[in-house]
Amino acid sequence: MCTDCGCGPEVHHHHDHAPGAQGAARTITVETDVLAKNNRLAAGNRALFAQTGVFVLNLVSSPGSGKTSILERTLRDLRDRFRCAVVEGDQQTDNDAVRIAATGVPVKQVNTGAGCHLDAHMVKHAVEGFDLRHLDLLLIENVGNLVCPASFDLGEAHKVVVLSVTEGEDKPLKYPAMFHHADLMLLNKIDLLPYVDFDVEACKAFARQVNPEIRILEVSSKNGEGMDGWYAWLQQGVGTSRCSGSVSE
Repeated sequence: MCTDCGCGPEVHHHHDHAPGAQGAARTITVETDVLAKNNRLAAGNRALFAQTGVFVLNLVSSPGSGKTSILERTLRDLRDRFRCAVVEGDQQTDNDAVRIAATGVPVKQVNTGAGCHLDAHMVKHAVEGFDLRHLDLLLIENVGNLVCPASFDLGEAHKVVVLSVTEGEDKPLKYPAMFHHADLMLLNKIDLLPYVDFDVEACKAFARQVNPEIRILEVSSKNGEGMDGWYAWLQQGVGTSRCSGSVSE
């Protein structure tokens, strides 16, 4: 297992050093295309989600951005509108899953151990306990990390990246892959703007520099500001997925 990214044994690094040669050339051999295997499984997940008409989102962010708080408020506010379930990804503990379960929504915990991201295989098995045909919305909370999860498709309809105003407006430039692959950015904790040094417009410009098509919503999971825009976006996605599921039946 790779201790840096947890990508597993499929990737092997082989180093050749000439005896006594200082700074000799290093050869790296990649024996298996990890992403190709993951993408095949993700395609299967996506087909299943389309067939059952469930709208699936992959929420990604750095630790502490407020993903779980956004989910808690969303699930409570929309409990009478959507049938929801959550896949909760963490390296260790079930703390966040306990918080989600308190909303009354079904939740499946996935602990990745040394791994720094969920993958399509984990999600495939996690959703086996859900009756997908009786769900409208499946929310996958990925491991808090702005690097590894960017490369791993889970079969979701959209990646949603959460960035809080306490993290710094330059995050989209520091971690471009994540923002490039995301369709929506939730700029969270805007209730703290009077108390932090954060340039909202610069952050938006940086995100659009990386991904000109990214949609950006400013929200506060604490006081609910801006959440109606998020809910409207969810409503549109759920409606589209329902139509897709009806057609495939």
